[in-house]
Amino acid sequence: MIDREQVLDELRPVAFAIAYRMLGSVSEAEDVVQEALLRVYQALAAGDQIASPRAFAATITTRLAINELRSARVRRERYVGEWLPEPIITDGEDDPARRVEMADSLSMAMLVLLESLSPEQRAVLLLHDVFGYPYPEIASIIGKSDDNVRQLASRARRRVGERPGGVVRFQATREQQHELARRFFAAAEGDDLAGLEALLAHDVEMTADGGGRVPALARAVRGRSRVARTLLDISRRRAAFIPAIQIRPAEINGGPGALYLDPQQRLLVVVALELGGGQITGIKSIVNPDKLAHLGPTVDVDSLLRGHREALADDAGSQANTRSR
Repeated sequence: MIDREQVLDELRPVAFAIAYRMLGSVSEAEDVVQEALLRVYQALAAGDQIASPRAFAATITTRLAINELRSARVRRERYVGEWLPEPIITDGEDDPARRVEMADSLSMAMLVLLESLSPEQRAVLLLHDVFGYPYPEIASIIGKSDDNVRQLASRARRRVGERPGGVVRFQATREQQHELARRFFAAAEGDDLAGLEALLAHDVEMTADGGGRVPALARAVRGRSRVARTLLDISRRRAAFIPAIQIRPAEINGGPGALYLDPQQRLLVVVALELGGGQITGIKSIVNPDKLAHLGPTVDVDSLLRGHREALADDAGSQANTRSR
């Protein structure tokens, strides 16, 4: 007799890996996985003959994710400011080969690129180039012909600028990546403009996602000098709000990054770095608390801003009273 609970436990990581890459959202992916595994469980309980529960779960997950992505596109068109995926912490991957294999398909840059694809293109590219499904099986999963699937894959690769062989691999070792990240965060928090500029590529791009919930960059900032100065300005203003911020290094979506925590260990921002040629080519900053809640308690930024404004008003009042005496 099949141990249905054990089967579901084994299928959950597979289903989440597909759903998260399809949707770029932890909460949406978890909803899709829950529904997909429920359908797998019901089929097993009904005694359906399932040759491969893994393939069955992948099929259901992909189809549900395609449907969810179609409705999510409407919400994202109305999204305030830049949209970035919900970050996940990937420090726990113990297999170095597996880490390298999957890191690029989890990166913020790759997930943002995937947003430019249709739901079907996204599914085909991920299933074939990341998860290794053959085209005939993908055709069955998404309900298209073999030729249509190959056309979708070709268009998807052209759209994201990827080679047919798959996604581009990191050139730096993991240790080099983390050393570069350490120097970056030290320079940013140490008000070291020259040190920061030396780490940034000339065409570096910085993007922030506040979702209208938290003040953030209205649009991407590009160029070594502009990004460095913007980073230092943000660091100074952040320190004025929360003087004792802790920066905790972490592997974010398969690459180097950090969590910014207040003295109560509440999450304020997640920063993910993109590297290339021994320099930092991209900086993704997620400050929307709705996208950070799955990682732990978050800072109530609204209360923080109100408190700061009240403190400024009190200071102004005290100075006015002093001058009137």
